[in-house]
Amino acid sequence: MEHRELELFLHLAGTLNFGRTSLECHVSAATLTRTIQRLERQAGARLFDRGPRGVALTADGQRFQTYAEQTLTLWADFRAGGGEPADLAGELRLFATVTACQALLPELLAPVRAAHPQLRLDLRTGDAATALARLDEGEVDAAVAGIPARLPQTMITRTVAVTDLVLVTARGSKRRLDPDDPPAFVVPARGLVREAAFRWFRRAGIRPVIAAEPDGHEGLLALVALGYGTGVVPRLVLERSTSADKLTEVAAKPALESHTIGLCVRRADLRRPLIGALWSLTRTA
Repeated sequence: MEHRELELFLHLAGTLNFGRTSLECHVSAATLTRTIQRLERQAGARLFDRGPRGVALTADGQRFQTYAEQTLTLWADFRAGGGEPADLAGELRLFATVTACQALLPELLAPVRAAHPQLRLDLRTGDAATALARLDEGEVDAAVAGIPARLPQTMITRTVAVTDLVLVTARGSKRRLDPDDPPAFVVPARGLVREAAFRWFRRAGIRPVIAAEPDGHEGLLALVALGYGTGVVPRLVLERSTSADKLTEVAAKPALESHTIGLCVRRADLRRPLIGALWSLTRTA
């Protein structure tokens, strides 16, 4: 069995969608179908059930998935042990926010790029609050995202950055916060930063009036710069924002929490060669 065929099988086992695997692996639907049929003939068993409710791995397909993962891992280890870097090819789907793309990914992924130049990177951006859900659902292979205190058991993470959370307001506004007469606040609609903000409100004895609840941190800073209220964001976002020159930091007492950003993957995926390479070549903060 060719390694490329095993990679296509594993991608399909992750998506359970022939159309999506065909698109993301850059093969025609007919080629993908023939590849799976060829693997099923060689295995002597049906690997996928195809029905009106969609595609599902059979029991034999689950056993074959383990075989394929182990085979590709052993091949990568053999190539690496022979004094040459494993010539890994394929596509890695990575989620990161716009800020993480600018501030963290170049240094984080440089070793992976140098060791495996054939690896294709499908970089997806969006709202930080959705990162772990997209990873858990198999939409991406890895995510650079804020790490909750309790990570799901199915995932594993390593820290790549730690940044403070800060209060910011439009330049020219008051730089001191009066708990007895607090300003309106702009907070994310969901996610870890929102949760940390409301924990801080309770510690500071503030009953906040929420002026706006945008989806992303960049949108939040734009609203703060327009004067809608005082925002809560990671300092890393503030420092990288194009709105930074229109904003000023507000002293927070007590201080807000720090925000940990990590590289997250599904624990079971560490056996996959591409994920294993990403994991082994990234550095902790």
